[in-house]
Amino acid sequence: MKNRTTLKLSAIAASFAVVLTATAATGQTFPPLAPLPPVPSPKDNPQSPEKIALGKQLFWDSRLSGDGSMPCVSCHLPALGWGDNNAISRGYPGTQHWRNSQTILNAAYYNKLFWDGTSTSLESEASSAAEGSVAGNGDPSVMEMRMRFLPEYVEAFKKVFGAEWPRMNDAYRAISSYQRTVVSDASKVPFDRYANGDRKALNDAQKRGMTLFNGKAGCIQCHNGPLASDQKFYNLGLPDFEGFKTDVLYQVTHRWEHYQKGVAEQKYRSADMDYGLYFQTKNPKDIGKFRTPSLRELKYTAPYMHNGVFKTLEQVVDFYDAGGGNAANKSELLKPLGLTAQEKADLLAFLDALSMSEPLIHDEPKLPGAYQPLPAPTK
Repeated sequence: MKNRTTLKLSAIAASFAVVLTATAATGQTFPPLAPLPPVPSPKDNPQSPEKIALGKQLFWDSRLSGDGSMPCVSCHLPALGWGDNNAISRGYPGTQHWRNSQTILNAAYYNKLFWDGTSTSLESEASSAAEGSVAGNGDPSVMEMRMRFLPEYVEAFKKVFGAEWPRMNDAYRAISSYQRTVVSDASKVPFDRYANGDRKALNDAQKRGMTLFNGKAGCIQCHNGPLASDQKFYNLGLPDFEGFKTDVLYQVTHRWEHYQKGVAEQKYRSADMDYGLYFQTKNPKDIGKFRTPSLRELKYTAPYMHNGVFKTLEQVVDFYDAGGGNAANKSELLKPLGLTAQEKADLLAFLDALSMSEPLIHDEPKLPGAYQPLPAPTK
């Protein structure tokens, strides 16, 4: 059975009056690009203004981390495209992370989160990030106790969840509700305005680029539907992040991640690459595969790929034009494209049209003040 989010996206995409051709050079057809539908939310975590406001506070609050220095926003800054602008995300103090901090823009539409799809909901993603050893490194019982000593949070959790005390599972639900507001505004996205009937929303170069996207360039094969992602996994033959070969802290994390994900000792000892989906499946066919990212808001979310090896979209286009990199099980979809300089420029112009005309910025919320002693128990 398909994920409910996928079904909603597909159904709404098919209902738009303006249907765009989505036929790759191979002759295959794919779900067309389309404006995003209303944000889905799970039945067990419905949206409310009060829950969103609480989630925003928690997203910014450094007390939801190990040493009080790693709130969610430290790796997902609004001014940096809701990522952190580094090839590899900053790690918990004393460590380094091992993958790019993917933007949370439009993460509400994914049914597979993280680069290797290890989470299937924003709620589970929030806990993995806050408690991850090289991310937030927070102990859930400690983080929960901190909130209990903040009267503002005690009152807010009681109002939103009806709970006597703040609880971490509710905190993750609130954070997820807030993240469901970090989405593209269709009125500010040129492509979405065009798809909704405004024929002047795209210029001639962007229209030519859209034709290339759906045809010769073959982008539509993986970047399709309203999210511009099929949420499947591919090996592109990407070059490795050089820091894993030269920097001790990166090497510590890289090998530790191999070890704790249960790979064979030979792979842990060499740790020569990020095995991606293979860590979850242990299927050799999945080595080096990563989930297709959305192409929405690319203007604001550099660098690109799971290891941030490309600083610019020009580099990304050149990589695909050359047919990708080298890998034993590289996707068969990647072949040299033979794009001209003008075609590359047109394609880049269209990719730009998938981003809002201005970045999505949220102001920092006011956080609870100092801890307060709990009232003495009544006798």
